[in-house]
This record gives sequence, C-alpha cells and structure tokens, in this order.
Amino acid sequence: MKAQLILENGMVFEGKAFGYLKETIGEVVFNTGMTGYQEILTDPSYYGQMVVMTYPLIGNYGVNLEDMESNKAHVRAFIVREKCDYPNNFRCELTLDGYLKAQKIIGLEGIDTRALTKVLRKHGTMRAIIAVRELTPSQVKLKIDSFNNQHAVPEVTTKEVYTIPGEGIHVAMIDCGMKQNIVRSFNERGCKLTVFPYDATAEEVLAANPDGVFLSNGPADPKDVPTVVNMIKELVGKKPITAICLGHQLLSLALGGDTSKLKFGHHGCNHPVKDYVSNRVYITSQNHNYYVSTLPEGAKVTHTNLNDNTVEGMYFEDLDIYSVQFHPEACPGPTDTAHIFDEFIKVMQGGKL
Repeated sequence: MKAQLILENGMVFEGKAFGYLKETIGEVVFNTGMTGYQEILTDPSYYGQMVVMTYPLIGNYGVNLEDMESNKAHVRAFIVREKCDYPNNFRCELTLDGYLKAQKIIGLEGIDTRALTKVLRKHGTMRAIIAVRELTPSQVKLKIDSFNNQHAVPEVTTKEVYTIPGEGIHVAMIDCGMKQNIVRSFNERGCKLTVFPYDATAEEVLAANPDGVFLSNGPADPKDVPTVVNMIKELVGKKPITAICLGHQLLSLALGGDTSKLKFGHHGCNHPVKDYVSNRVYITSQNHNYYVSTLPEGAKVTHTNLNDNTVEGMYFEDLDIYSVQFHPEACPGPTDTAHIFDEFIKVMQGGKL
C-alpha cells in the first residue's frame, strides 16, 4: 500500500506502508545503528516517536522474543529504506513485518532515508504524520498540531511495585520507562531490586530501606515529570543515587541545574564519549532528545560527548550521586561501558570514584 510521510514543515516523502496499515502521528528522529532494531522498537524511551533507520537494509536477522527491552513495542512508526522479507538467522522467530503487524505499528519503506536524515539534521526534529489516504493541508496541520508527548512517562512506567530477589545490595529503581537490560545488569551483579512507578513518593521509597536509589531512562522532556524531580529532592542526602539518561536529566533539575532540547537528538550505538575517570574514550549507545545544559552547583563532569561536547556524566562526591547520559547496558562494544554498573554499585556502597 502506498503511503506518505508528511513533515510539519510541509515536506512529503512517498513510500510503501507495511506492518499495521493505519495512519499515525509522532515525532521523527533518526537512529544511526546498523543493528539492534528490535531493541530500538521495544525501548520505552522511543514512546511517541517515529524512528528512521539510516542503515539501508533492516530486518535481515529477523526478530526473536529473547532480546526485547520491554514487553511491547513503543515507537509510533518505523521508517526504513528497505525491509528484509526473508531473514536468515538461527534465532529468528518473526519477520520485521510480522512483528509490526502483531504490535499494531505501521512501517514505511522505499523512501530516501538518508535524504530525510539530512532534513532532520538541518531543520531539527519534527512532528509528522504517515498517511495511507489523501489528506488536505488543513487536515494534515490539524492532526500534527494535536500531537504532544507530555504524558509519555505515565504510559511506560510500571503500574505497581515489584521485587527481584538478590543477595547483594538493595537498589530501589524508579521506573520512568526502564529497559530490561538495565534490570539484568544490576541483577547479574547480585543486587536485590525493588522497582517503583515514576510517581512513587520519597516516603514509599525510603520505607523499602534500600542501600541506594536508581533513576531509569525514559521518554520525552524531563520537565514534563515534576513529581519525579520533587521526589528526588527529598531523597538527596538520605540515600546514594545513580541514574541513566532521563534519570540523569531529572537529577540535574532536582539539584538546581537545567536541561534543554538538542536539535536532532542523540540516537544510535556509535557515539564517542570521553571518560575522565578511566581517561579513555568509549563508543556508546544513546537515545535522548534532551541534555543537561546547565550543571548543578558542585557537580564534577565525569564524561563528555566528543561530537558536541555535551555533558555525558556527573558525580557529586559529598552526596554519593553519580549519573550518566548514555546507556551502559546497551552493549555497543558489547561490554565497553559495562563497568559503569560496577561504579554505580561502588557509589551506592559509600565508595568514591
């Protein structure tokens, strides 16, 4: 079926729809990864977004049920140059087309994804609609203007508190859209995990008597979830705190810093980051549209993005607080930055970087 991607600036890309054939609206971002498409599809941080893959052939190793980052797909649409109809891999259980059908997500193929990426780099992230029928300009504008992603975190958080047993330290995890490999990374190190929804109170978290608190990744603007910021303020100084991605940004706001929106975000598994703790450069996975634009007072920068010099990590020695913007669990190396979890645990045990 023919379909159109219509950007809010009026540009139109024509292609062929696949997956679940239904009109959708979202924010268009591009991802530079060559692999990892099913992890991208199931990453809650992509809630409300249409993801464009810059690598031209997607789906060649199929989809399996073991490598999901959550229990369902969260993207609004998946846009590729060419999808593979006949994947070949011993772990393959579904085709990309079949998985999107099952998840009720539209795909779009046959467009010049690199030309689209250049548009997004030049003009910035934009809202858009994928239409499977003819729409008038006024209909397009009305539909696109109606879209916002302010309630993304409540949609992807856990609905109830649950515990994962372990013999090591006890970590209270605030789920703002947490990837499962973060859970696995802590659990593999023996940690006992108590997972709370995003709107848990500081009193509820402290009542669990954890050794430390972890703030997860998640979608959208950190300023859309002031309840989490206020909860963090009440925890500062009472428990060690660590964080990844959205959690890193929320920490900054709670401690008096500020966040801003990047022009087209960081999405992919090939972002170079300088680690000042180890004095090394790592290739990292990233997925965020917002960043820490003003550091809180007393913050020590631990990591910097070598592409644009944005803050990728910060540490507060006196408060036992340590956070990173990138995703150490996402395995771009595949284990280059796994040591971050050991550093998290060290900080939560009262040690120093």
